[in-house]
Amino acid sequence: MNAVSANKLELVQIADAVAREKSIEKALVIEAMEDALARAARSRYGHETNVRAEINPSTGETRLWRLLEVVEALEDDATQIALEDARHRNPEAEIGDFMSEPLPPIDFGRVAAMAAKQVITQKVREAERDRQYEDFKDRIGEIINGIVKRVEYGHVIVDLGKAEAIIRRDQQLPRENYRNGDRVRAYIMDVRREPRGPQIFLSRAHPQFMAKLFEQEVPEVYDGVIEIRAVARDPGSRAKIGVMSNDAGIDPVGACVGMRGSRVQAVVNELGGEKIDIVPWNENDATFVVNALAPAEVAKVVLDEELERIEVVVPDEQLSLAIGRRGQNVRLASQLTGYEIDIMTEEEESAKRQEEFRIRSELFMNGLDVDDMMAGLLVSEGFASIEEIAFVSVEELMDIDGLDEETAEELQARARDFIEAENKKLDERRRELGVDDDILAMDGLDLKMIVTLGENDVKSVEDLAGCATDDLTGWTERVDGERKHYEGMLEAYKIKPEAAEDLIMRARVQSGWITQEELDAMHAGDEDADAEAGEEAAEATA
Repeated sequence: MNAVSANKLELVQIADAVAREKSIEKALVIEAMEDALARAARSRYGHETNVRAEINPSTGETRLWRLLEVVEALEDDATQIALEDARHRNPEAEIGDFMSEPLPPIDFGRVAAMAAKQVITQKVREAERDRQYEDFKDRIGEIINGIVKRVEYGHVIVDLGKAEAIIRRDQQLPRENYRNGDRVRAYIMDVRREPRGPQIFLSRAHPQFMAKLFEQEVPEVYDGVIEIRAVARDPGSRAKIGVMSNDAGIDPVGACVGMRGSRVQAVVNELGGEKIDIVPWNENDATFVVNALAPAEVAKVVLDEELERIEVVVPDEQLSLAIGRRGQNVRLASQLTGYEIDIMTEEEESAKRQEEFRIRSELFMNGLDVDDMMAGLLVSEGFASIEEIAFVSVEELMDIDGLDEETAEELQARARDFIEAENKKLDERRRELGVDDDILAMDGLDLKMIVTLGENDVKSVEDLAGCATDDLTGWTERVDGERKHYEGMLEAYKIKPEAAEDLIMRARVQSGWITQEELDAMHAGDEDADAEAGEEAAEATA
């Protein structure tokens, strides 16, 4: 009897030890043991038997019983009991109820014991994975310290104490080598459930890793007095970070640099010598771009907010400095500001403006049948197309020096005649190409664009539905180590990726590939994802 009691107590002690070692609830271990007991009992009494097991968590006492379903007519005595027999045991029994019937204790054979061990191990592992996921899923965006456990195919496995994480090769800094036992500091980039358990992905190359390092080194950033508005990194080489101060008396750049550069140097050391440019953020995009291109001096900025492009003019001797080695300076400035930056010298800019003036003047001379003086006057006033002249108000044309009402109306009449003639030619070309009439009704496409699509074998709404966004906007990829650009069908019309995607999705709705409800649901999902990403980014930089 004492031996039996000792064995029962040992069961509880084992559950306690496993729960402590794996940092999971003791109840989960007991539940896994109960499941293992039930499976072992089924192998004895029949796999079809509905066996339940119970272990008293205090005493270790085990109890087995089987559940029998109450039925009208008995078909399987292993899982069912007739209503008449059930009412002998419980007068209130009804069809569909379950009755329990105690089973005698069983002695585990070697095979049953091994099976039970596998069940317990599997259940405990699942509980451990759930615990790891719950522990880390809300820690995305934090910096964490760990110890290198091993390196597999260039990926670093990091021991975080209660869990393992991975720093993939592309999230490491160049020229960093890790050995077992090295201490490493990294940014928790993502935590995901996967078939083999929760995967914790760390990064040392993520832009927010740098932001978090500054938060640790600069008290003003931690307190929210200084905000990190944008970060752009070429990991291990160079980075730019945009900062602003919420207190007029505190210089954000100086605070981040620290006394004799102590604060920024601490971040540089952690990042393996990565050079960091601290840029004062400005709500004026043009000013922010100028700041981001430092140390290069900028002579002139031309901003196109609609296309998110900006032309920057620099003195000839500043060109190489503005571009940087292998284009690094302008590339980081572009990432930091979100604008595509075109850099040119003053001489190149002057030549470009002259060429634009010549092309537009010729357009007006040929299209409106005016002399070079009138054409030059229109270009000088900022008109870039005949459409602008056709549909602007007469009063606006009359504001041009030397134009009276009669001349303005005549110019508009000629502009509209020209557009009508051009549209007629384009429509004839469309028919010649065999482009369907249905595509004319697509919002966001004009006749020029439709003809261009037809020349690229996109001749129906369904053809358009089968396109990818890159087909319309163009794409860039590396070929033999060099970046190569492939022009999109509508790239010349400066169509944005969002507009191209919207056009394609509407074509898919019109073609019956998806419903409008499905499209609306997709848009709602994208908005939720964007909002969640925005919240995560805000938390990461807060």
